[in-house]
Amino acid sequence: MYAGEPLTRVDADRVLADIDGALPVVYDYLLHRCGNQPLAEDLTSETILATVDRVRNGQLGEIGVAYLIGIARHKLVDHWRRQEREQRRLVAYVNEAAMHTTDVAFEPGLTATVLQDLNPMQRAALTLRYVDGLPVPEVAAELHRSVHATETLLVRAKRTFRSHYALLEDTDRHD
Repeated sequence: MYAGEPLTRVDADRVLADIDGALPVVYDYLLHRCGNQPLAEDLTSETILATVDRVRNGQLGEIGVAYLIGIARHKLVDHWRRQEREQRRLVAYVNEAAMHTTDVAFEPGLTATVLQDLNPMQRAALTLRYVDGLPVPEVAAELHRSVHATETLLVRAKRTFRSHYALLEDTDRHD
């Protein structure tokens, strides 16, 4: 229907109708798998944008729920892969830093849990500084803060991270 041919207004209306009809199913599919409403909304948007791009490029025939669910599945898997890579990089960095300062190594699962417990600004600062490897002035620019305020934020974030980590680690040992 659409592949290889320029879209007419009727075809464009049909594409929009196909997408609109499938949208609730795609959203529900993503929400039930990720359990996070904002993430499900973002991934649904990415799914729709990818579909529209393929239609515009003449790479797509029929649009149906099954097709859109397939795209959504790929978007969700890509998200999980990005998240896993970020977590591995952070754990590797934290473990490397710990080797230079103490004999403590951080467990990946606990590290991810502790990061999720931090407030968003602390999590962002630690991630930008230690996962992405940005120098403090660049972290400050990204967070729209002064360098001094960012240094203070990083000190507090590291302190909070260490204390939360120690509590969770202690809890895990006693379970």
